[in-house]
Amino acid sequence: MSGAIQTDIPARLDRLPWSRFHLLVVIGLGVTWILDGLEVTIVGSLGPVLQDKRTLGLTPQDIGSVASIYVMGAVVGALFFGWLTDRLGRKVIFNVTLGIYVLGVLLSAFAWDFWSFAAFRFITGLGIGGEYAAINSAIDELMPARLRGRIDLMVNGSYWAGAAAGAAASIPLLSGQFVPLDWGWRLGFGIGGVLGISILFLRHWVPESPRWLVTHGKEAEGKRTIDEIEQRVSHSGGGALPKAEGVLTVHPRKVFGFVPVFSAMLGKHRGRSCLALVLMVAQAFLFNAVFFTYGLVLQHYEGVPDAHIGLYILPLCLGNLVGPFALGHLFDTVGRKKMIAGTYAISGVLLMVVAVLFGMGLLTATTQTLCWVGVFFFASAAASSAYLTASEIFPLETRALAIAVFYALGTLIGGAAAPWLFGKLIAAGSAWALSAGYCVAGLLMLAGAGMELWLGIDAEGKSLEDIAEPLSA
Repeated sequence: MSGAIQTDIPARLDRLPWSRFHLLVVIGLGVTWILDGLEVTIVGSLGPVLQDKRTLGLTPQDIGSVASIYVMGAVVGALFFGWLTDRLGRKVIFNVTLGIYVLGVLLSAFAWDFWSFAAFRFITGLGIGGEYAAINSAIDELMPARLRGRIDLMVNGSYWAGAAAGAAASIPLLSGQFVPLDWGWRLGFGIGGVLGISILFLRHWVPESPRWLVTHGKEAEGKRTIDEIEQRVSHSGGGALPKAEGVLTVHPRKVFGFVPVFSAMLGKHRGRSCLALVLMVAQAFLFNAVFFTYGLVLQHYEGVPDAHIGLYILPLCLGNLVGPFALGHLFDTVGRKKMIAGTYAISGVLLMVVAVLFGMGLLTATTQTLCWVGVFFFASAAASSAYLTASEIFPLETRALAIAVFYALGTLIGGAAAPWLFGKLIAAGSAWALSAGYCVAGLLMLAGAGMELWLGIDAEGKSLEDIAEPLSA
């Protein structure tokens, strides 16, 4: 452990005006969510095509297994690279994980059977899971405190821009009218890989987090980095910067072991850990319950042809995209606790209303889709706020690992349970049984609202170091 030092780096970052520098950071890092949305939606549309003998000739069981393997890759990637992000720094890991994603998605385009496709999807999942931890921690530590909430929500919500693009692209790519059937699905993967390569070049301009540098014994490099950031902000129209007020005393370490990290998460901040877990599980269950099975619901209950399902998925994606962008600024002005609890509660109540209408047989494919658009306008903002919560309420030295842990638990508990449960309910053939499943998802969202009111943190406008004191302080 080094001796104590005083630093004003957090104050210097938090008082910066919005600038071209911040926009480049958001684009360079946040595009990961767009790629993930594009990827997941295209893959979700590939199921019928990949069963064709002219492609990979997979069975429905094979396709379900590949989806599970992708999720497992994302969980492993989040935990492993989340740990490395706190140990080695944000920049090196978010470049490595994007490179792994590009490798996996390009290899997926050249798969020749089930096993090769499964292996390449696992690699892709490793990259995407690692990106979640590295990107959220880097963005939070580089954004001004007064804007952090809305930027986080917009970045996480941009996933649905990729999902909408994937739903739209799947129609010409998979129809067989414009390109041969065995080329269309390969081109879908190729698009994601090419976009990922272009972003690798853009990330060259994103610096390491000065906050991470100064707490890990790299004070001189941290000072140089914040000096360069201030110069870029000034040159891009920021003008003369206001004086930074406030210093922080830290005891830097090159490495923080697991004992202090997990002692903070399970000891001093165990209430915050419970809050993050409930928020993550509730939103993961809701989204996986609806999105993984909505095509089956339309097919089994409304008689929608397979080729037209994408037309109903697209408006759902757009509703999810609009929510965080329209409501994001309120998380910085009205406040975190009120907005997080409010969006969880509203989406939970609306979900149960839709469930009852569905059980009574009062909805058509069109009206049901419109109802889901209304639910997910609020639910998408709620889900994005879960990632925001996990990324800002823990000490800097544990931030990436905390994001990874709660992402992994939310994915394993909510992401694994929901598709299995709703697949069983749909197979039962009872609209009321499926309605009951939707009500369970609604109750989980209401539980998230209650936990937020009880344990939530009023983090709006506050420095990350004021929300959770660094372990090195």
